[in-house]
Amino acid sequence: MKVFIIEDEHLGLERLSRLALETDASLEITGHADSITSTVQWLKQHPAPDLIFMDIELADGQCFEIFNQVEVTSPIIFTTSYDEYALHAFQVNSVDYLLKPVRKEDLERSLAKLRRLQSAGQIAPNLEKLLREMAQTRQAPEFRRRFLVKQGQRLLAVETSEIAYCVADGKICWLKTWDNRRYLLDYTLEQLTDMLDPAEFFRVNRAYLAHVRSIKAIQPYFNGKLFLKLEPATEENDVIVSKEKAGVFKEWMGK
Repeated sequence: MKVFIIEDEHLGLERLSRLALETDASLEITGHADSITSTVQWLKQHPAPDLIFMDIELADGQCFEIFNQVEVTSPIIFTTSYDEYALHAFQVNSVDYLLKPVRKEDLERSLAKLRRLQSAGQIAPNLEKLLREMAQTRQAPEFRRRFLVKQGQRLLAVETSEIAYCVADGKICWLKTWDNRRYLLDYTLEQLTDMLDPAEFFRVNRAYLAHVRSIKAIQPYFNGKLFLKLEPATEENDVIVSKEKAGVFKEWMGK
């Protein structure tokens, strides 16, 4: 089975690829894309894969725009952190809907469902049944309220309301509080993105996950990028939002 993966987070791509091959060694990952633009280009230039894993929130917008630009005939398993998109997702060739971080047992279930549907001659499952299942199982996402961090030889609880932003620095990740304290975390920035409320925190680039109130200035930058000034002030590299992500970021800021 030839598989195409659409995922804009490098760690998310690596994790999903590894889990897919661990679940079924016969799968062949024939390509991947990280945006609407690159996905449309790939689908136009290659034969339709047997299955697509598709993240809903991409760097340049929601994945549903893909279907407005190119015909997609492959069955799809959606992956995302937010189940608010489930009802929409099931209307476009969806086999299943997996919440991040994707668990191996959930992936196994989705692939088994795909095989059952194919055996029955169905490309997509019964929409009415899926909607009924989702109505029974959907729950509002629960976000972290605090983190346990080290302070010298003791442990300290830091409320999420105290966090101005989180930073990935090489292989380590740390948070900065409003009063300019810094604490190491035992999570990746991708994991933190899933843990924190997206109404308050935004992954502005690969290194920064910022609270909306920490963004004190937004300035135009080269080639359609944005330069952000955070508070407390950052001591590391400049905080830049890519051209592809600038539109989504401005929409989020304006909510």
